[in-house]
Amino acid sequence: MARSQATFGKKENEKKRLKKRTDKAEKKEERQANAQKGQSLEDMLAYVDENGNIVDSPPDPKKKKVINQEDIRITTMKQEDMEQPDVIRKGTVTFFNDSKGYGFIKDQQTQESIFVHANGLINQIKENDKVIFEVAMGQKGPTAVSVKLAEA
Repeated sequence: MARSQATFGKKENEKKRLKKRTDKAEKKEERQANAQKGQSLEDMLAYVDENGNIVDSPPDPKKKKVINQEDIRITTMKQEDMEQPDVIRKGTVTFFNDSKGYGFIKDQQTQESIFVHANGLINQIKENDKVIFEVAMGQKGPTAVSVKLAEA
């Protein structure tokens, strides 16, 4: 007796395809049955209220806010409009490895740990030294540059 050409997997896939096709046809019939043809444009419109919610009724003209065109900014802020952070900072050296040439400085103002490399040093530093430095963005984040000892 010869075996069936269709394997179990093929039969299951064919059943899934047929079920999907019948489900799609049922959904199409349901949509057509629930479709409301002949609606007016007013019935299809939706409005957004002052809180950002979608509602059926138009907004109340009494709650309308008047905005001057001059108050609307379309451009990005200019460099002089932005608040400039303090360029020169003070901090304490928390760690410095002379042999590897790097360390970390704890910023007094933000209490954040900032990486420092030997190339960014003006004076030689060691742990617990008070220093003055500038911050520049390095490859992996903020880096201290122009690091010099603070006068005591």
